[in-house]
Amino acid sequence: MVKIRLQRQGAKKAPFYHIVVADSRSPRDGKIIERIGTYDPMTEPSTIVLDKEKVEQWIKNGAKPTDTVKALIEKAK
Repeated sequence: MVKIRLQRQGAKKAPFYHIVVADSRSPRDGKIIERIGTYDPMTEPSTIVLDKEKVEQWIKNGAKPTDTVKALIEKAK
């Protein structure tokens, strides 16, 4: 099953996330299918950059966003 989820990057105590499409069986920071956005919680306010067309296309094709990513998508609209 394909999921839209966060992939952690950045230094210790300074997280930065890529919003990626990945197989649900692959590890969190493992192999991905496509990168569709970024999330930076360290800025004030948090920065969310999403390719909305790709998000809609992947959801239409059956990818399930995680709860956190679903909230970020709603916040980005």
